[in-house]
Amino acid sequence: MPNIRVLATDLEFPEGPVAMPDGSVLLVEIRGQRLTRVWPDGRKEVVAQIPGGPNGAAVGPDGKCYICNNGGFSWVPTRGMLMPGAPEPHQYIGGSIQRVDLQSGKLETVVDKCGEHPLKGPNDLVFDRHGGLWFSDLGKRRARDMDVGAFYYVKPGATEIVEGVFGMMPANGIGLSPDENIVYIAETPTARLWAFDLSAPGTVRPRDVIYRGERGKPIAGLGGYQMFDSLAVEASGNVCVATLISGCISVIAPDGAIVEQVPTGDRVTTNIAFGGPELKTAYITLSGKGELIAIEWQRPGLPLNFLNK
Repeated sequence: MPNIRVLATDLEFPEGPVAMPDGSVLLVEIRGQRLTRVWPDGRKEVVAQIPGGPNGAAVGPDGKCYICNNGGFSWVPTRGMLMPGAPEPHQYIGGSIQRVDLQSGKLETVVDKCGEHPLKGPNDLVFDRHGGLWFSDLGKRRARDMDVGAFYYVKPGATEIVEGVFGMMPANGIGLSPDENIVYIAETPTARLWAFDLSAPGTVRPRDVIYRGERGKPIAGLGGYQMFDSLAVEASGNVCVATLISGCISVIAPDGAIVEQVPTGDRVTTNIAFGGPELKTAYITLSGKGELIAIEWQRPGLPLNFLNK
């Protein structure tokens, strides 16, 4: 096990960590339905209450915190913890991208559909250097069926949304390569990492499909019973994917080689963000334990647009 520092406990299914320049960490609590700031001394401050299911977070060019809202889960006891289950109609409010003013806590909805298609379960998000927002939509699972996933692009200014690719199985973590010519998507149940080449900001380059209409390239997949959740990218271009069941961060090189798997001690390891000096501290959400932890990382993380630069 690496040297783990526990920064906060008693969090209600934390996700979406954002390492802020002042040393604090923003994160969402999906079951708690709020955006929370964790200070270096462990103090927790509620920034905003967010009905539904706040699932991912990122700071935008306007300084506001953008939130993936999955619309809400039902929660089922599983091995001594509460885990997301199939949503019940009275709990699900629909998916959306929202933003929070970090000073006032004011919450507003940016988009909730693409054309005629409503968003189902937005999950993870990342801004490109132009101010455009890529985000994944995991969809929703029901008792006997589930949605296929997708990822989308909100153009700079948040005035127009376009579909990147529809038909993922499904789409969870999302990130950009250092040169922003590739968007990475992690599929959860397949534990497969996909790379999609971009021909322009917000535009996936056409390519020959492999089998079932894919427009990307699968660069890595894990064996055994493991699942992928959200991700972050290192400055080197390695993709660090939170890995469920095995409880680790899987570090994957751009060519698909598995660099290492860093254990976290929680089989419900859901997300990672980089911050601290030289961006060599990994902030990781352990949703099963309800903790935010920090690990000193061997390699620096990729600076995020509008945050670390």
